[in-house]
Amino acid sequence: MTFGFAPASAAASTSAASANRLLEPAEWAAAGIPLLRNPREVVSGLHARHHPQPATAVIAVLDPDERLRASASFVRRTAPADGWMFRNVLLAQLRRIIPHDLRRRTPVRTAVLLYCREGDARWTEEDGAWMWGLRDACTLHGLRCGAYITLTRDGWQVLGEGRGGRRPHSASAPEPFATSEAPPPLPRTGGAASEVLRRAAAAR
Repeated sequence: MTFGFAPASAAASTSAASANRLLEPAEWAAAGIPLLRNPREVVSGLHARHHPQPATAVIAVLDPDERLRASASFVRRTAPADGWMFRNVLLAQLRRIIPHDLRRRTPVRTAVLLYCREGDARWTEEDGAWMWGLRDACTLHGLRCGAYITLTRDGWQVLGEGRGGRRPHSASAPEPFATSEAPPPLPRTGGAASEVLRRAAAAR
């Protein structure tokens, strides 16, 4: 067995492969990523649950009705942006929060990624690496690849769709949960009013 440095050509090919582990906005738009019916509701719900700060990623799994089934947040390590590394950390989070759907012929649930970062809403190579990682992690976990959303000081932006808003943003306080997600109030029982109604019904 011999030890030594890899040839320059091998090192260059490795570097090139790493550089290619990202998706350009045009590639992402052409990939047929399903559109969110109500992106602001999804973003607001994830922001309220996780209150992400810059360098925080939130991975979430939605059912066919776009209801949240599971989510997790984590802080991105300080390292060069690499889609392969992002894929691995996203896959680890998915395996932790929800069973895979690899036995299904067609994916039913959809994973979306919200990433809070510094800078403006324009696409960066870091975004491209997250897109590559999300798409690959979804394939390996049997999920549909959903939206990639950035959260910056300018607000939120669904990359590849052109949809966004000013709130929430990377410095805003979390908004209350949507009322549609709150459980319905339990009916009141007992008390003087209930007793009057009971007596009136019995007299009929």
